Amino acid sequence: MADAVGCGIPNQNTPQGYYNIERMLKSVILKGGIVKACGTCMDARGFTDLKLMDGVERSNMKELTELTLTSEKVITF
Repeated sequence: MADAVGCGIPNQNTPQGYYNIERMLKSVILKGGIVKACGTCMDARGFTDLKLMDGVERSNMKELTELTLTSEKVITF
């Protein structure tokens, strides 16, 4: 959500010693994690036609609600 939708952009090139969010997300995806990006937030930042990295899917608030209701974990913002 919000500016975090930029984390799903592929081919990130971070300086030595900085976190590489793409690498972190790939690790989550390889372990079966679900990674979604808010479509409304993407549109607001001009990412409408941007291809996200493999395993990251464009989503919406309805899907977030469904995922939250079926989750066994606590979600905080």
